[in-house]
Amino acid sequence: MQTVVFDLDGTLVDTAADLVAAANACFRARDMGNLLDPAADARTAFHGGRAMLALGHARAGTADAAQLIEEDYLRLLGHYADHICVHSRLYPGAAGAVAALRTAGYRTAICTNKPEGLARNLLDKLGVTGLFDALIGADTLPTRKPDPAPYHAAVERAGGAVARSLLIGDTKTDRETALAVGVPCVLVSFGPEGRDIARLDPEAMLDSYADLSALIARFLPLHV
Repeated sequence: MQTVVFDLDGTLVDTAADLVAAANACFRARDMGNLLDPAADARTAFHGGRAMLALGHARAGTADAAQLIEEDYLRLLGHYADHICVHSRLYPGAAGAVAALRTAGYRTAICTNKPEGLARNLLDKLGVTGLFDALIGADTLPTRKPDPAPYHAAVERAGGAVARSLLIGDTKTDRETALAVGVPCVLVSFGPEGRDIARLDPEAMLDSYADLSALIARFLPLHV
């Protein structure tokens, strides 16, 4: 089976505002106020909790930042888990485009560096869990992207074959994953880096989910 593997944050769902809110909750708890902006710091948000905490403390000039980052990381995850879908939204047309692929006969999967439980909770709240045949998160296996193992697991659990698959993502990590596996990589232009992500020379760029079916057919034509 031909399989389309998606990253989650920044590819299928714009989660930046809820991620930044979790980091700001940690800063407020230390009477530092909101140090991050959900729009301006979206790119950092998609690099994870520690990256957001580090940026905030750098702006504040915190002397013992490393220790505070570790102390606050679990607090950040807890706040995020409790407020995981306040502002997060699927990118326009994403759900319909994935559904169309499945109707056409493709398998679909998610391979994300978000912890699996959080990823599944987010998909449930957005009502799209059933659109995917498999979900591999950061903690599903001992390794995470760009290691190829999570990608292999996502395709195999979806019932597909890696040789007949491709990855859709939005970051350097996704590009490196595709290169490590040896599959085509499609990067979205509506993620946190915009069209600047084209610098990574993906096999294709996706500007809108309205174009997804035609793009996938170019790389993974269905055998009749």
